[in-house]
Amino acid sequence: MGGSEKDKMLAGELYRASDPELVHERRRCRSLLQAFNTQPDEEQRLALLGELLGRIGGGTYIQPPFACDYGYNVSVGDNAFVNFNAVILDCAPVTIGDGTQIGPGVQLLAADHPRDPQTRRGLLELARPISIGSNVWLGAAVIVLPGVSVGADSIIGAGSVVTRDIPSDVLAVGNPCRVVRKL
Repeated sequence: MGGSEKDKMLAGELYRASDPELVHERRRCRSLLQAFNTQPDEEQRLALLGELLGRIGGGTYIQPPFACDYGYNVSVGDNAFVNFNAVILDCAPVTIGDGTQIGPGVQLLAADHPRDPQTRRGLLELARPISIGSNVWLGAAVIVLPGVSVGADSIIGAGSVVTRDIPSDVLAVGNPCRVVRKL
């Protein structure tokens, strides 16, 4: 372990979110989100997303209100749709594939915490990447936990809590989310 707290965060190591550099980056993100979430003009909102996110694909639409921690760790492919009230905790990379549809109230949560209570008391955090494949449909209020991948062309039913990887071409539902059938 070594380097800045940001380096540790991006490497998936324990880090302190209270680090001044990370606090500054979250404040920048909040400022851009405030502008995005209150901007009535779609072209100006898209420009703000271009400044905020690591990648925003062509033909992609994100419906305000939208929230994230840093923005630069979020990569969204082409022709994706993200509905109202999406929350992306992007202290690790969060990738959303081409043509993916994300329902209202979906949470993609890359933020994690140590299991050891003593380490948690030290206010250390960690993060694990999330990957949502192409042409996935995440129903309303789906929660995807740290380190999880959802394979291409899969559907995750509304209200599901995705605690482990989901393969491609399946319908999965529930809490915890489980594969119901192949598509």
